[in-house]
Amino acid sequence: MTELARTAATELEIPGGGQPVLDRLVALLDLEKIEENIFRGVSPAHSPVRVFGGQVAGQALVAAGRTVPEERRVHSLHAYFIRGGDPSVPIVYEVDRIRDGRSFTTRRVVAIQHGKAIFSLSASFQTDEPGIEHAEAMPEGVPAPETLPTLMERAEGYAIGAHARPRPIDLRYVNEPPWVTRQTGERPARNQVWMRADGKLPDQQLLHVCVLTYASDMTLLDSVLARHGVYWDTDKVLGASLDHALWFHRPFRADEWFLYDSASPTASGARGLATGRFFAQDGTLIATVVQEGLLRVL
Repeated sequence: MTELARTAATELEIPGGGQPVLDRLVALLDLEKIEENIFRGVSPAHSPVRVFGGQVAGQALVAAGRTVPEERRVHSLHAYFIRGGDPSVPIVYEVDRIRDGRSFTTRRVVAIQHGKAIFSLSASFQTDEPGIEHAEAMPEGVPAPETLPTLMERAEGYAIGAHARPRPIDLRYVNEPPWVTRQTGERPARNQVWMRADGKLPDQQLLHVCVLTYASDMTLLDSVLARHGVYWDTDKVLGASLDHALWFHRPFRADEWFLYDSASPTASGARGLATGRFFAQDGTLIATVVQEGLLRVL
């Protein structure tokens, strides 16, 4: 394990966020190789009761990517959250090299704690190829991210404890946040936020993909809860990610602004489905995500 990773796992948070907090995330994604196809990762000391889903997904993708030639880019991942992760102990990632083809590489990763699987991921990588292209357009009329208040500014005056800490992702709501709409009575069908890594990232394409994977687990299920006027910290909501799928369409930088546009087509059986699209600031569609979450409103 690198010294920076040890620091990220043991030190307290740095007030104010920005580059120091982003460097913590980069360190957490810098897994220790303990054997061929076996890696170990840690969680930050300030983690909540369970390991953040975006963290274990990002770390698992790092493990997969480190067994794949650098010229092959990840184009999709499919993951299941099996058990809640324990932030107090390391996570072991075992990589199964399913296939190495002429154009595609497939990897399967299982994350293990206390001798049991807590998470599984399948990822596919591809060499760059030319082909036909089209894409949906970014929603119109979205204000520029620089004109919007920060997350901490949005949370000011509300009992939203989870938002009071620095984050490695700069997140700015386009629409009213769900903890506001639950009071106003608005029930928005879509949730839109601008995001970017809160600092500068190294020029490593896999790292940028893993940071977006980390960010993709933030705010996505808000699009389910907002339609019912409830929210995590202000109502009795028990929730967890169940499965998560991401498709990466075009190259991007995670330290440049991207719009996360999400909606929920259905909720039933104490589960909610959310879909999301990521757009670069120039309107380029860069990724698509689908997640189902467990949502018990008590």
